[in-house]
Amino acid sequence: MTNIAIFVSGSGTNCENLIRYFENSEEVKCALVVSNKSDAYALVRAERLGVPTAIVPKAMLNNPEETLPLLQEYGIDFIVLAGFLPLIPAYLIDAFPQKIINLHPALLPKFGGKGMWGHHVHEAVKAAGETETGMTVHYVSPVCDGGEIIAQFRTPLSPTDSVDDIAEKEHQLEMQYFPGVVESVILAR
Repeated sequence: MTNIAIFVSGSGTNCENLIRYFENSEEVKCALVVSNKSDAYALVRAERLGVPTAIVPKAMLNNPEETLPLLQEYGIDFIVLAGFLPLIPAYLIDAFPQKIINLHPALLPKFGGKGMWGHHVHEAVKAAGETETGMTVHYVSPVCDGGEIIAQFRTPLSPTDSVDDIAEKEHQLEMQYFPGVVESVILAR
């Protein structure tokens, strides 16, 4: 059994989708949901589904003496970032080599890096007049959104799509594909 921790900062639709996807799995267990924000709705979703939660503010995240024991307590083998905004510190990347993956709401390397998260990404896609958008799942590296790409999924855009339309189209890709990519990465180990 591979125990995963899902790191979140926001509403948690992907978090809930992952928990539900793996709830009857004999190979993968969502063992912990970690948020840097105490008011993240993802924590409510996780608790309703019976998954333990922990709040890890930035200062704690940057302290290996606090964060590593928490992850060890839950037997965490793999970390999935699902809308987690803080940068992952180097010690955590070293402790989980090629075992931390992130979902990015654009087709990297376009629209990645500092400041490119959530609605900011979709606004940039619209402003650039892109004819498609998509989602990227990648390994986490010390470079923001710079890790090796695992999978990408695309959806066409029309010139009349609003920023909200772009966000919704991309989000549908996340709901459809993200859990399966997580599973395939874990099972390939």
